[in-house]
Amino acid sequence: MEILEFPKNKVLEGGELNIKLINFAVNAFRLKGGSEMSLKSRLKIGNVGMLAAFAFYAVVGIVCIAVLAIVDFRLVHVGLIGILSLITAFGFIKSRFWTLWFVVALFFIATTFSASILYSAFEKDLLLDVSMVAYLLLTWVFTVYTATKRRALES
Repeated sequence: MEILEFPKNKVLEGGELNIKLINFAVNAFRLKGGSEMSLKSRLKIGNVGMLAAFAFYAVVGIVCIAVLAIVDFRLVHVGLIGILSLITAFGFIKSRFWTLWFVVALFFIATTFSASILYSAFEKDLLLDVSMVAYLLLTWVFTVYTATKRRALES
């Protein structure tokens, strides 16, 4: 093995030092299997179910805020559901213990909201009916899933 020694009294011409530096971070990252990280590892969510719950509440929050902005600002209840859904999605990312309380609150709010929309607009708008039934079922599924996996949120 050869050790590189730099001359002590020699003046370098042009101020250049001919040393090749290795970018340790890039090479170490490539050794781990590539420079692409999955969304699950970036968000630091433990399992796929929690990632799906995060995605559901994030999409619901964004859609509710968009409906509030596009349709009518008097739909304050839709804005409230959107804000609570975004807070819940943030809780899933950070694995906060209070996320379960927001999920339970959204369970009752979403059930009441969906039931009232289905009662008032049943068979008048098929797309609205299907979307409310899907929202209602997914809310129930993710509430049960979060309640069963609540230990993952306590850590």
